[in-house]
Amino acid sequence: MATESEGEEEVATAAGGVEGGGAARLRGSAELEADKEWLREVGKNAAWTVSSFKPGNGVSCLVDSNLDTFWQSDGAQPHLVNIQFEKKVKLQLLVLYVDFKLDESYTPSKISIRAGDGFHNLKEIKTVELVKPVGWVHVSLSGTDPREIFVNTFMLQIGILSNHLNGRDTHVRQIKIYGPRPNPVPHQPFHFTSQEFQTYSTIR
Repeated sequence: MATESEGEEEVATAAGGVEGGGAARLRGSAELEADKEWLREVGKNAAWTVSSFKPGNGVSCLVDSNLDTFWQSDGAQPHLVNIQFEKKVKLQLLVLYVDFKLDESYTPSKISIRAGDGFHNLKEIKTVELVKPVGWVHVSLSGTDPREIFVNTFMLQIGILSNHLNGRDTHVRQIKIYGPRPNPVPHQPFHFTSQEFQTYSTIR
């Protein structure tokens, strides 16, 4: 099992700003906000597994596009969601749907996101604290360097480290993963990954 790495983290305020120290703190949004022009959902191309589940609330509930169903863990923390790809992929945005109003103590309060080639070398890339979240929680996978707009990986692991109200098992209703769309410019030898570069990549 991967261990939580030590390192500096960021705190995102409710207004979206960043403060020093701690983990990104998020509340959730009613809308699923992903720029479909520049991003595509890639979770359907992955193999999904979880560390444990209650019968009837397995891993398929995370990807069925139904907000009324949920994955429920059945074991000791941390609860893990493992997302593995056949080839290395660029991932830019992770989105989870959780609902404190419905799930209360089953709602995650602290999440660790790890990436690597496989279980043997996963490295924590971000820690997120959820504050009574209701709705879609958007987690950017970009690094602190503005040039690092995505993570290039074979595997992503989501670790539920703790729940609200000291709950043991967890509920997560949906998970979606987005990566940059392939270069839309035909016969272009370079793969632009930012909106600004793609906008000015041709002569008009």
